Order: sequence, then C-alpha cells, then structure tokens
Amino acid sequence: MTSSLTRRACAVALLLTSTLAPAVAAAAPPGGPGQRPGHAVQARLIGERTVAHKLAFQGTTVGGLSGIDRNPCTGEYVFISDDRSYLQPARFYTAKLDVDAGGVHSVDFTGTHPFLQPDGSPYPSPALGDGKAVDPEEIRVDPHSCDYWWAQEGDRPKVAGPPVVQPSIQFASPVGDHFGQLKLPANYTVTMEERGPRRNQAIEAITFGAKGKVVTSAIEGPLLQDGPEPDVNNGALVRVTQQSRDGRVLGQFAYPLEKIFAENDPDSPWGPDTGVPSLLAFPDQPDRYLVLERTWVAGAGYKIRLFDATTRGATDVRAKESLAGQTVVPMRKRLVADFHSLGLSAVDNTEGMTWGPDLPTGERLLILVSDDNFDQGAITQIVALGIR
Repeated sequence: MTSSLTRRACAVALLLTSTLAPAVAAAAPPGGPGQRPGHAVQARLIGERTVAHKLAFQGTTVGGLSGIDRNPCTGEYVFISDDRSYLQPARFYTAKLDVDAGGVHSVDFTGTHPFLQPDGSPYPSPALGDGKAVDPEEIRVDPHSCDYWWAQEGDRPKVAGPPVVQPSIQFASPVGDHFGQLKLPANYTVTMEERGPRRNQAIEAITFGAKGKVVTSAIEGPLLQDGPEPDVNNGALVRVTQQSRDGRVLGQFAYPLEKIFAENDPDSPWGPDTGVPSLLAFPDQPDRYLVLERTWVAGAGYKIRLFDATTRGATDVRAKESLAGQTVVPMRKRLVADFHSLGLSAVDNTEGMTWGPDLPTGERLLILVSDDNFDQGAITQIVALGIR
C-alpha cells in the first residue's frame, strides 16, 4: 500500500526509538473442527540484503517493490513496482538473486518493462485524471506459460468528481504486452454507495495453487460492508477468494486479520495502517497458505507477521452480502514468525513474498521484499527465510 513520504520517514525514525508492544497470542492452528492441524511450520532467517536507494537502472528508478515471484522458466525473479507512473511508467523488473543456505549474496537486476494498456501504450499518471491510471501491487508468474499475472488496487476517490478506477488482475507477456484480465467477484467492485474495497485496501495479494489451476486473491482490508477496520481491541475479517483460471469463483472465505498491536501516537496526523499485502499457496496443499500481515502504527513503527492459514473447514461466504454481525467460521491460522524475532537489521514495509528452490537442509526457501515507497527514510530489503 502506498503511503505518504512524510509518514514513512516518521515511521522509520519512530521505529528506532520506540518499544513495540508484545505480540498477540498465536492464532488457532490450521484445520477444521476435529481435524489434525498437520505439521507446524517453522521459519529461520537465512540472510538479507538492501538494494541501493533509488537505484538507477535502464532509465528507471528502482523502488516501490511491493511484489515478487520466481520464474520457473528462467530461474530469475520478477518484482513489481508500485510507482503509479509518477516517476516512470508503471513497470516490473527482472533480477538474478544469488541466495543459498549461507545467505543473500547478491541482487542483480537484469531487465525492466512497462505494463502496457490494450492499445499498446504505457499506463498514464493519475495526474491526468482520465481514470486509466493503475496502482500495481502484486505479480505472479503463470506456472503454465511463464507469462505474468499482476494485480492493481485501482482507486476510490476521496471526494466525488474524479473517476473510480476499478481493481483488476491482468495478464501480461514477459515484456509487458497486455493479454487480458480475470473476471473478479462482484463484491470486489468499488462503488460510490459505500460498498466494496476501501481506498488503498483492495487487491494486493494473489497466488497460484493446485499446480496453476486455482488463482487465490485477498482483499487487503475489510470491505466497507463487512465492518470497521481493526483497532487495538478488535481484529477484522478480510475476504480471500479462490477462482478458476477463467474467473469462476470456487469459494470465498473470511480471513481473520489481527487487531492493532499498539496505540497510535495521538499527536500523529496518520492513523494505524494494517492489512494483507501478500499470500502464497503451499505447493502441494491447495487449501493452505502463507499469509503476510503488515501493520504500521505511529509511535511504534512496523510489525510484520507471517501466518500459516487454511480454508479447510471455513465458511464459504461468497453469497453473503455483508459479514458484519454474521456468524461465520473464519480461516484458521497459526503464527509462523514475528519479524522482530528473526534477528533482522531492520523491520520495514515488507509487502511481497515468493517460494524459492528447496535447500540442502530440507527447508524451502522463502524470499520477501519490502516496499520503500521511494522514501529516503525507508529501505528496499530482500529477506531470505528457511521454511520447514
């Protein structure tokens, strides 16, 4: 999620001087009632590396990296930038990562391309006000073709007048050519009748499962009709949707987002900011996901948590117009890692993650990236975890 530069600089400064509140208790283990939860997932830090701030590469400014995936056809990684065509056209990068059980040794960018509209032109800046701008947030490599599927949040204007830009999941070639887009569930639609995703809280997370046959997406925060955003006393429910590749909804479930971990600084002009920026299907378990939760609180900084979650046993809510006041069985989840316990040099705005290759240790490599929003006070951090 893109935030203002002022707030981001404030966040980093406060993070260095404040003490975080204790982590919430671990959530219930995956598995429906009466089912064994399966093996607990464990995570350990393998290494990290920081990309130079505003690195110049092939006529572009590297930054705002909010999504990452590994291309099985090339072995390279692809990153999506959330630059909304303010600095350069909305785009993605490819890179070679030298990562093994000994750490993250190098990050070498190899290419960049803009995403193209159906007419072959790059996406314009929102400043034009023509309703064609996009807000890129997530990218996945199609395991069937190695083309790219990418998600963008669209825009719900703060005031009446500017056009609504609907969120979308689009298809692109490895050089950015527009191939089409996925039909989304009706409740993903932004309406001016106070329904649908909140501003800057639409689709930030997509993943392929079931060997590429199922596409799962998550709304970052609760839909307007599903109730208020989390606070220090209560969490919230966000919708996670499984679809076929042609857009048919296979199921929709309520994921329980954690409550805010600390009180917001009352003197800050910015309120707390929390949501689901990424999720990742387990390779051989189509109903099981790693879910990333990212929270920022003025006066406390960032808290990044990774959860093991499942749709097994959860209520299918696709037909529920609203979740507010409804009795539903949410997805079950278990805490895998609180990033403050991993030994990282800094905990920043981590928004993207992907599986890497298996390690000789028997662990699966997990690569994560933080979004610096092009702010001098933030970092582009590549983190490697070993998942067992």
